[in-house]
Amino acid sequence: MSATADHAEERTNPAIRLGFEPGQVVQEIGYDDDVEQELREGIEAVIGQELVDEDYEDVADVVVLWFRDEDGDLTDALVDAIGLLDEGGDIWLLTPKTGRDGYIEPSDINEAAQTSGLSQTKSINAGKDWSGTRLSAPKSKR
Repeated sequence: MSATADHAEERTNPAIRLGFEPGQVVQEIGYDDDVEQELREGIEAVIGQELVDEDYEDVADVVVLWFRDEDGDLTDALVDAIGLLDEGGDIWLLTPKTGRDGYIEPSDINEAAQTSGLSQTKSINAGKDWSGTRLSAPKSKR
């Protein structure tokens, strides 16, 4: 594939910008009717399989966490998500954009991430109504 084709696919499939890779196990938490379907379909196209749901019984390479202000405590949700990750995995925290129902202040996201022991590494536009924040779990010291 040419570099031009790569860039065209990157523009049309936001999952590529988010760093998803073929073969990854991606667990989705917080799915509801309001999520960005195009992003979900793009992730599945890149990884080559369906997203696994909250009942998945093994560790995931990436957790996609759709979270709205009314969903409860963000720190608790992030701590729970960390337990679902394989070592070195990332959490993509997807929250409603400014002015949308369920919006969460960036300072609240940052505080919850720090409290959970996560590092905020990247923020992106994840669709019409959603913003994404990549949170990285600390690597364990062996």
